Amino acid sequence: MKKVFVTSALPYANGSIHIGHLVEYIQTDIYCRFRRMLGDDVVYVCADDTHGTPIELNARSRGIAPEELVAYYAREHKEDFDAFDVGFDIYYSTNSDENRRYSELVFSRLKEKGHIIRKTTPLTWCPTDKRFLPDRYVKGNCPKCGAPDQYGDVCEKCDTTYAPTDLKDPYCVICRGAPEVREADHYFFRLSDFAGELSAWTAKEGSLQDEIRNYVNVWIKDGLKDWCISRNGPYFGFKIPGEDDLYFYVWLDAPIGYFASLDKLCQQTGREVEDYLHGDGSEMIHFVGKDIIYFHALFWPAMLIGAGFKAPDHLFVHGMLTVNGEKMSKSRGTFITARQYLSALDPQYLRYYYAANLSSRPDDLDLNMQDFSNRINAELVGNISNFTYRTLSFCSKQFEGTVTTPADGGPSAEFAAAASEVRNLYAGREFRKAIQRINAACAVANKYFQDSAPWALVKKDRDAAQKVISWCVAACKVLGVMLKPVLPKAAQSLERQLGLGPLAWADANFDYQNRKIAAADMLAKKVEKEQIDAMFAYVPPSTGPGAAVVRVGAAGALAQNASAESARATGEIEPPPFAAEITYDDFARLDLRVAEVLEAERVPKSKKLIRMQIDCGERRQIVAGIGEVYAPEQLVGKKIVVVANLKPAKLMGIESKGMLLASGDLVLAEFPKDAINGGKVK
Repeated sequence: MKKVFVTSALPYANGSIHIGHLVEYIQTDIYCRFRRMLGDDVVYVCADDTHGTPIELNARSRGIAPEELVAYYAREHKEDFDAFDVGFDIYYSTNSDENRRYSELVFSRLKEKGHIIRKTTPLTWCPTDKRFLPDRYVKGNCPKCGAPDQYGDVCEKCDTTYAPTDLKDPYCVICRGAPEVREADHYFFRLSDFAGELSAWTAKEGSLQDEIRNYVNVWIKDGLKDWCISRNGPYFGFKIPGEDDLYFYVWLDAPIGYFASLDKLCQQTGREVEDYLHGDGSEMIHFVGKDIIYFHALFWPAMLIGAGFKAPDHLFVHGMLTVNGEKMSKSRGTFITARQYLSALDPQYLRYYYAANLSSRPDDLDLNMQDFSNRINAELVGNISNFTYRTLSFCSKQFEGTVTTPADGGPSAEFAAAASEVRNLYAGREFRKAIQRINAACAVANKYFQDSAPWALVKKDRDAAQKVISWCVAACKVLGVMLKPVLPKAAQSLERQLGLGPLAWADANFDYQNRKIAAADMLAKKVEKEQIDAMFAYVPPSTGPGAAVVRVGAAGALAQNASAESARATGEIEPPPFAAEITYDDFARLDLRVAEVLEAERVPKSKKLIRMQIDCGERRQIVAGIGEVYAPEQLVGKKIVVVANLKPAKLMGIESKGMLLASGDLVLAEFPKDAINGGKVK
């Protein structure tokens, strides 16, 4: 049993997970599930990447601490990954004691060996914002190909890497003003010290895909440059020991977060970190997108080698996702978040479609929605789910679920060959070919069922018909094994229907007889056009962490701060973080009541305030700042929720005796018309 340490790139704690991210996490999860089915001791770790200037600036603009921002996204990210069955053994954070300790350890070892030096360097300084600008906060024309609007570290058009000061016609992303060049002292990692070690690592069999190896070798041949690994404050991250205003650059401590997460997992489970990092036969495997090859194929292995760790055994790179042939774009409506997808479609469909299109090469992948629905309906539903359901339901109906000896005439050899081939394809990350082979095997099983015609045979020879259907039931077990890495929920359903424990790869055989199955269930249902339309039409909640929280006045006036309105204008608002926990007694102090709006009118000289007469068990007057969303006539007759025991207050001289409840985008919480006025909400 090998000890296998597997990671995906850490998602940045500055925004929501989208379906482009999910390509990597689903790919990695499929691989990990497969290796576990072989019996390997696989740990799949991940964490939120929490440090850097974008986090600091975003939190500041929202009026909250960076810790609040990253805590909000940590919850959201983990919920999204769970929904797509991405089975991390731990989902941690780079803003942790373990990561600080490992970052300082790597830094100190590299510095002691002379691989880190301090020198003066020119940097971009924004005179308007009065701060040094990191590479992602400077844009301009690429110094090599001239492509406009490129970030200050790498050109997305020609892949040239450079310093922010090399950009032509640069501008500050924050204020759009022209930056100045100022000098400052910083720490640099001498990447060129490791040209030989990196060349030897890239040459090792399996370390990199051939296409990626060629990329990296060109970079090595062209000459490796020193890498600035420190940043000036203000900055959210770890201070460099002994420094007052220098912090570890996020790209130093982020990959070290792999080790920190592993360390935390080992603390929690009694494992030994060294067994996974340096143990005999252990494997360290990273899955990343091709947009971050430079960091993971040069800086990261060089840092590890210099600090006394082994370089990764395998770095697997995948391509990028397009939707309907286009790069994901909010303006074109092809930017789809995980939650937008989940609002309308089953997550196992996306797992299946990605697997059906992923190979071991770093090729781009297109989510074509017409092809998506066609393949789900024809393959997953029409072929696989159809076979398992018709088999198990026939067995239940005709033989009370009893399985006997499989028929000798069944195409068992075809299934045995398929299981062997699929195992090798999973091992080589050829998921597309694995799905094709599974479908081919299932088509053979469907043909066997159809040709054997058990519905007719059972009328003439029940024993023969039972043996035919018993072969088909055993084939369902083999299908469950082959599908399990891709569709864990479907495999779990088959395990329940077959009365089996967790299927391992050793179960890919026809040893299933003299048993009784449970009631049959469909593994998947057809995708309808209306579901896809609903996904694209989904409108996310228009509130978000900190700045997007609606501020509630003492008597119900709702006022949003300016930064929330700015966030709404850019479409970047997300749901708010949870507030601090309260006790039940705190909650019980609120007297929430059903109230019917009897009358409503605008308050003179106010754009937002509406005066209402309500019936909450008694007639009352309340004033609420919802006039920019609702017209008075829209409110009359609505059954809403009010806080009935709020101390009265005056707004523009008008007394308000209560507060209505609404979501962050001012959508009222409503009850049906037959709700009793004054009824207590609890």
